[in-house]
Amino acid sequence: QVQLQESGSGLVKPSQTLSLICTVSGGSITARYYYWTWIRQPPGKGLEWIGYISYSGKSYYSPPLKSRTSISRDTSKNQITLQLSSVTPEDTALYFCARMNEDAGFAYDYWGQGTQVIVSS
Repeated sequence: QVQLQESGSGLVKPSQTLSLICTVSGGSITARYYYWTWIRQPPGKGLEWIGYISYSGKSYYSPPLKSRTSISRDTSKNQITLQLSSVTPEDTALYFCARMNEDAGFAYDYWGQGTQVIVSS
């Protein structure tokens, strides 16, 4: 029932800001107790947790990325926004949004299909 759809610019130039939107359908981003999470996977590498925004609107970020990361929400549109500034080619990855469900043992029970971001000049 719940669906997550990532969208945004797939090609970003170095030093610019990556901006992605996760549109949620079938459920409210304010519903308890869900955490709307951004996760990425660089080519040939494992998953990396970026951060989340909670049902209450509180954001939390991976320490290595914290200074460059902003996760926000638009409750009227049921959307989650990721902004990652000062990007480099190391930020090239498949970016996912996912729902972490506290009531399901903190599992990521829903995922978007992922969207490819390439950082290149």
